[in-house]
Amino acid sequence: MARNADQTSAAQTTTAAGVAATSAAWVLGLTAAAQFVLQLDMSIVNVALPTVQGDLHFSSAGLQWVVTGYALTFGSLLLIGGRLGDVTGHRRALVGGLVVFALTSLTGGLAVSAGMLVASRIVQGASAALVAPSALALLTHAYVDPTARTRALGIFQGSTAAGGTAGIVLGGLLTEYAGWRWVLLVNPPVIALLVVLIMQRLPFTPPHAGGAKLDLPGAGSATAAIAALIFGVSEGQQHGFGDARSWVALAIAAAMAITFVLIESRTADPMLPAALLRDPARRGALIAVLLLGAVFSGYIYFVSLYLQRVLDFSAVKTGLALVPATITALFVSTQVSRRLLPRLGAKRQLLVALVLVAAGQLWLSQISAGGSYPVDVLGGILLTAAGLGLAFPTASIAITADVPPQQRGVAGGMFVTAQQAGSAVGLAILASVAASRTEHTGALVDGYRLSYLIASVLMVLAIALVGLMIRTKPVPA
Repeated sequence: MARNADQTSAAQTTTAAGVAATSAAWVLGLTAAAQFVLQLDMSIVNVALPTVQGDLHFSSAGLQWVVTGYALTFGSLLLIGGRLGDVTGHRRALVGGLVVFALTSLTGGLAVSAGMLVASRIVQGASAALVAPSALALLTHAYVDPTARTRALGIFQGSTAAGGTAGIVLGGLLTEYAGWRWVLLVNPPVIALLVVLIMQRLPFTPPHAGGAKLDLPGAGSATAAIAALIFGVSEGQQHGFGDARSWVALAIAAAMAITFVLIESRTADPMLPAALLRDPARRGALIAVLLLGAVFSGYIYFVSLYLQRVLDFSAVKTGLALVPATITALFVSTQVSRRLLPRLGAKRQLLVALVLVAAGQLWLSQISAGGSYPVDVLGGILLTAAGLGLAFPTASIAITADVPPQQRGVAGGMFVTAQQAGSAVGLAILASVAASRTEHTGALVDGYRLSYLIASVLMVLAIALVGLMIRTKPVPA
């Protein structure tokens, strides 16, 4: 009897483990798909901008808001989006964000005026800020085992790189053969299927905040600070940092950041708990992600310009030229990262990743007007992609490690905020520097080369900070 009971118990345990593994696999697949859609939409519109400008009669200054409007709300609302997920439940926040994302894709694709398209993109970015941190929180909740979590986060981060490159390729194809509106109209049917699968396959996640309320003053000041920062650097890129709109916005960003710190230090239930930032390893990883975000957006932006403006690649050919980098990032993030982490530990692996990115940026800083894709570009993008594929899963583990369930949403928001803010601010600064250099010398390539050289310096700075701030811990077997 006892033997039969033991066998029954073992069978039940095995069945439960199998069900849990299947459920976790669905969580991984669906959250990675949601992340893919978000990144796809950040890049897919870029290729269509010239056609959009002619069709909806955008001014040159107004056209950039098709991209900036999305990035502004996405980057500034991520912290509050993560906290809302903690308060309301992560699955509910994920589904709500995706539904709004689909609706604004529909209104954007059917836009009859420039204002309608920009408004749709602004609300679309806000809905994306609800999706991204909740997706990451659901993933970290589903994968408890460190090795399995490393692999899952590698796939999740790999979907980011895949979405960005797929957006360039798909944007070119849709714009050329179906019309620019389909770069947005492609989203609703895909998201409808995604929402149905999420409701069927992902377990309901109750609110984890234990009755806590949303810290509205803290959320408002944080959102205002990040929004003003992104707006200020964007205006500085477009009109020069001496422009009144730029420096006033940057001054407001500084004032709101100070206000946020004061509010958070005095409230009983802060939006961003101080305990999350006390860990030097988490702070070091966040700084690394911030700098990596700047390099990531800059290297894609300037490679695309170099291939099209200097080497005369078409938009579709440019997207295809970036496919080897995407494959490299996917392979490293899903296969190499999880195998190296137990041997190297988070600090050493992050340092190796940063060295690879720095080497890739140095390679690209040697591009020339008479260069070629195999010699000038391929090696640099492969080294950079390998480093990013190693860095982002490692940093996400360092940032989300040992975070209690009631704070996983805001921890995910911290990670994505650092990445998006770094991308927005870094690209604006690098683009301004490149434009200034080109204006001084009259050569496009000189500006691109300088931007890559600065990016390599940023990676050296990241290496130094990670080396100082993250302590080496014993790696579990």
